[in-house]
Amino acid sequence: MSKKHQQDIANDLEDQQKQSLPEEELTENILAGEENESSSLINELEEQKEKYIRLLAEFENYKRRTAKERIDLFKVAGQEVIKDLLPALDDIDRATIMLTDTKDPDAMKQGLELISEKIKNTLAGKGLKEIDCKGKDFDVDTMESITEIPAPSEELKGKVIDVVQKGYTLNDKIIRYAKVVVGK
Repeated sequence: MSKKHQQDIANDLEDQQKQSLPEEELTENILAGEENESSSLINELEEQKEKYIRLLAEFENYKRRTAKERIDLFKVAGQEVIKDLLPALDDIDRATIMLTDTKDPDAMKQGLELISEKIKNTLAGKGLKEIDCKGKDFDVDTMESITEIPAPSEELKGKVIDVVQKGYTLNDKIIRYAKVVVGK
């Protein structure tokens, strides 16, 4: 073998060693990068878990707080209606006392009518409305038929002949259906 040929072989071996060294370094760098990326992802996952746990705790606190506020609101709303009805209750107490003192039935009737009107006006101020149904066509959306009787005239067929129990709406929502007698 010639010197040149030996030198070429030596150069080739040296080149191969140089090439294999960067491949090893590259592999090590890739592995190190993957480890860094994986630890970065693990850290990010831990941060997201902590955020989730905090958010979940905040939401649970929000639910408890709003439930308590809702209960308090109902208590206060009911308290307001009762407070507004107290003057009518006082009138009923005075009327009860007057029943024992007076013998005039017209005065008693007038007193009861005034009390009834006061209660109705107070409740109307809160959004309560009576469902007007006597003589009207039967409406399943606002009325409940408790019985049907033969209509006294042809024009009263399918109409409300009598109201057994009045129906009411509160702010346009039915809170009690009218119980009626319908002509057939």
